[in-house]
Amino acid sequence: MTTNRFVVVGLAPPRAPWFAQVAQWATAGTLPLDFVKCLSAEEVRARMASGRAFSALLIDGAVSALDRDLVDTAQRSGCAVVIVESGRGVRDGRALGADADLPPDFDPRQLLDTLSFHSRVVGNGSAIGPLGGEDNIDGDEVPGTTAAVAAVCGPGGAGSSTVAMALAQGLAVGRRRVVLADLCLNAELGMLHDACDVVPGLQELVEAHRAVRPPAAEIRSMAFAITERRYDLVLGLRRARAWAGLRPRAFAAALEGLATTYDAVVFDTDADVEGEAEGGSVDVEERNVMARSAVSRADVVFAVGVPGLKGVHSLVRVITDLLAFGVDGRRLVPVVNRAPRSARMRADISAAITALIPPAHLGVAVPVFLPERHADEAQRDGARLAASLCEPVAGAFSAVLDRHPARAPACAEPVPVVPGTLGQWGEEAAS
Repeated sequence: MTTNRFVVVGLAPPRAPWFAQVAQWATAGTLPLDFVKCLSAEEVRARMASGRAFSALLIDGAVSALDRDLVDTAQRSGCAVVIVESGRGVRDGRALGADADLPPDFDPRQLLDTLSFHSRVVGNGSAIGPLGGEDNIDGDEVPGTTAAVAAVCGPGGAGSSTVAMALAQGLAVGRRRVVLADLCLNAELGMLHDACDVVPGLQELVEAHRAVRPPAAEIRSMAFAITERRYDLVLGLRRARAWAGLRPRAFAAALEGLATTYDAVVFDTDADVEGEAEGGSVDVEERNVMARSAVSRADVVFAVGVPGLKGVHSLVRVITDLLAFGVDGRRLVPVVNRAPRSARMRADISAAITALIPPAHLGVAVPVFLPERHADEAQRDGARLAASLCEPVAGAFSAVLDRHPARAPACAEPVPVVPGTLGQWGEEAAS
C-alpha cells in the first residue's frame, strides 16, 4: 500500500463550510490527503518556511491576507495555490498568480482532480520542486504591449531628479501618455513639482495592486497631471521609513500596472542596488526593493553625475554597481549634468569614464552632456524645462531603443510555443 498522499495546508475564515468538509474527508479517508489547518497567514508562512514538503495551499478567497506575496511565498516553497471562491467576486485568483480555483461547493472529485493536475503527492517526507503559477493574462495586458521604461539614478547632488523630469518632458512630445514615478527613499519630486497634496502616492498605488489588478483608469487617478510638461506624476514615499510596508510582489505588480497604462514610464530612483547576494542582508535588499525593481525593469538606465574629480569618481562607482547588478551595458547611458562647454574638457571626461569602467563592460554608451541651466525657477513656477536639458536625454533614450528594442517584462507565466520550434524526439535520441 502506497504511503504517498497529498499534504494540503488550509486557510479560511471562521465557519467556512468547505473548511470543515475537507477536514472530514481527510479524516474519513475519502481522499488521500492530510489536511493541515491554519488560523492565520502568519502561520501559513511559518509552515512554508519549516522545510516540510506540502502539496498545495487551499485558501478561501475571502481571506483578507490573500495577496500576491502570500501566493508567491507558497509557490516558492514548492506548493501549488488553489483559491476557493468566496462567492463575493472580489478576488481574481489567476490575477494573483494562483494555480487554480474551486467553486465554494466543490465535491471530493473536483478537489482530487485539481490536486492531481496542479500539485504533487508527498511521500517519505521528500522535498518537491517549486511549481510555477499559471497566471492567465487578460486580453488587454498581453506581454509585449507594455510601455518603454527608463530608470534615472545617480549619487546625491548630481541632479538625477531634474534629469528624470527633463526626460519625462522630452518623451511627452512624441507619446500620448507619460508618467514620472518617484521611487527614491527620500522622495523629493513632490517638492520639485510644488505638489499641494501628499496623497495618493506610491504607497496607495502599491496597496491597490496587493490583491487585485486595478483598471487603467484607477491607476491614472493616483497620479497628478503636470499640465505644462504634459506628463503625470506619481508621488513617492511620505517618509523614508515607509519602505517597510512595500511588499515586493505587490510593488512589482504596481510597476507593471504603470507600464501597461502609459506609453512611457520614467522612474526616478536611488543608485543603491545592494541586495542579499552582495551584503548578506535580507533587510537591505527589501529596503532597496524600489531601486532594484526599477533598474531591473528598465529598458534604458541613465546614470547621472557631475564633472570634476569627485563627480567622475561617483559616477563611475554608480556605473560599476549597476553593471555588477546585471544591467546590460548597451542599455546604460552615463549623463554628465552641468557639463563644461569646452569640447576638450568634455573629451577628457569621456576618456576618464571609459578608462575607469571595467574592461569587461566596454559596451557602455558615450556620455550625454547636459549644459548648466538654472532649473530652480522653472521648478518653482511649474514651467517647462529648457529644451537643452530635455532633448539630449530623450534622444539618447530613443537611440538605445532603436538599437535594442524594449524588452517584455520578465515573468514566470507559461508562454505559447509554436509547434515544431523545440525540435523532435528523434533529434534528442540521436544526440
